Amino acid sequence: MKTTEPPAPVPAEPDVPVAKVHSPAGPPPKEKKEGTTLNVFSHGILVIWAILVVMPLLWAVMTSFKDDNSIFSSPWALPDKLHFDNWARAWTDANMSDYFLNTILVVGGSLIGTLVLGSMAAYVLARFDFPGNRFIYYLFVGGMSFPIMLALVPLFYVVNNMGLLNTIHGLILVYIAYSLPFTVFFLTAFFRTLPTSVAEAAFVDGASHTRTFFQIMLPMAKPGLISVGIFNFLGQWNQYMLPTVLNTDPDKRVLTQGLVQLAASQGYKGDWSGLFAGLVMAMLPVLAAYIVFQRQVVQGLTAGALK
Repeated sequence: MKTTEPPAPVPAEPDVPVAKVHSPAGPPPKEKKEGTTLNVFSHGILVIWAILVVMPLLWAVMTSFKDDNSIFSSPWALPDKLHFDNWARAWTDANMSDYFLNTILVVGGSLIGTLVLGSMAAYVLARFDFPGNRFIYYLFVGGMSFPIMLALVPLFYVVNNMGLLNTIHGLILVYIAYSLPFTVFFLTAFFRTLPTSVAEAAFVDGASHTRTFFQIMLPMAKPGLISVGIFNFLGQWNQYMLPTVLNTDPDKRVLTQGLVQLAASQGYKGDWSGLFAGLVMAMLPVLAAYIVFQRQVVQGLTAGALK
């Protein structure tokens, strides 16, 4: 058996110079400096904007715990003690508890109905091709640009003829119809970003369209549902014009109507501390919704861009 010896290494030529890599010296590129300046400027604008938004909220909360004399004598000072009787007076004497209950019933029912009906309509428009698909979709889009003030008079007569005037369920139906265009527009774009392979696998396994939607596609659209739910919650919670026209019963007023009544009554009485307490009460649910669901809102807004 013959063995082959490995060839001897070829010596390097002594006359060939070895190239040296020199690291560039000098100041950093100009683009980096400009980018740093832009970041500092943008962060400064954001800090100023945050101060302009947060300071009035903190001042309202602080004022709600003061007495009436301290509000005018030292408006920027901290309260000498926490006057919780302001909140109790606004909750009981100003009927804020009744306004809160009516608002929770109306907004809760309309929010559930809007998400269920809107998600079903958006799923069909996003996943199925049929004659009139685009026409129905653009009808919903056109509903977003229709001013609600133009529909107040005919809406009043329609609700009155149906026997739904001054009722909680009548206001729920109107809120659902008012919020459906934006909900369908938002969720249609979201359902288009979801993978079709999962639904096709469910159909192969024998799942019906209803089961596929409620058990597979709807849980996958959870970020979008939370985002559009937050937007609808804010719009319905702060709605004033529709309940003012369609809900004239004093016992069934919602929170926005109650705040106007509270501002008028407490203003004449000079009970400014009770007025600020009622204002903070109406503001707390909105802040809580933002704090609890802020991550889900961001995920829902960026999910379509990331997929």
